[in-house]
Amino acid sequence: MIIIYYFFMCLIFGTTFLAIKIGVDAGVPPFLSAGLRFFTAGLLLFSFMVWRKKTTIWLLFRKEMFFTGVGLTFGTFATLYWSEQYVTSGIAAVLSATGPMMIIVIQTFVLKQKGDRKSFIGCVVGIIGVTFLILPSFTIEISPFWMVGCLAIIFGEVFYASGTIYTKYVIRKFETISPIALNAAQMMHGGILLILLSLITEDIQLDHLLSPASIGSLFYLTIFGSMIGHSIYYWLVSRTNPVFPSTWLYISPLIAIILGVTFYHEYISWLTGIGTLTIIVGTVLVNLETLRNLRWGKGTVYQDVKD
Repeated sequence: MIIIYYFFMCLIFGTTFLAIKIGVDAGVPPFLSAGLRFFTAGLLLFSFMVWRKKTTIWLLFRKEMFFTGVGLTFGTFATLYWSEQYVTSGIAAVLSATGPMMIIVIQTFVLKQKGDRKSFIGCVVGIIGVTFLILPSFTIEISPFWMVGCLAIIFGEVFYASGTIYTKYVIRKFETISPIALNAAQMMHGGILLILLSLITEDIQLDHLLSPASIGSLFYLTIFGSMIGHSIYYWLVSRTNPVFPSTWLYISPLIAIILGVTFYHEYISWLTGIGTLTIIVGTVLVNLETLRNLRWGKGTVYQDVKD
């Protein structure tokens, strides 16, 4: 079941970079777009979980939900949405692939945890593969905003990695509460922070919000990207480890290229094949131990779902 959820999550997340780009290009302020997406998704999910008596309203007032929202939602997506004004969705996907490596770096050098050499090597291989995958598209003229956008996405991955590691602690502390409720609460916190940032920094125009492209982008990202995709991600973190679910970032550029070829007739070179193979190798190396546990039914990664 874990593998099925993992690949479904990869499929959903692989399309979100393009959906974000469509919304931003339609003129929706990036912080507002991200804030509405996550607050709406979190509110709907949390209301459903309260209705099912899986949690209570008081969960929203726990500081752990705020800190998780800052990491997984606010810091990660404020930088990503803003940057996609200046970089392509493919490049954004490549830079986001630094997430799993950031997790391992923080665990090894900040938390002083014993590092897994295979996982670290797998992260490096995965990033190299992603770079090969979209190398033919690096034909844009580099500008200062392009460089700042790239650095912002990488900075956002530090938030992402920190939030993912912290999520494991939160799930253990609130082990009687469904991971879906925990995810919904943190999305609401992150969404509110993004909306507040938008009100302070952005010029909001109603006509941009009501365009078909804007509405379609927001609907897809809210329902599929946040409510479904992030709930699966949060559940996978609770059942495996912080690194395994985050390796969807190696698969997303491949999906982005397939979408580009199908709908925009983009060019595929032999580098694409090399990149694809390298990504698969890197993903296997990163998850080698987890995959072994899944194969033999050992450890916490093989628990039944009771949510």
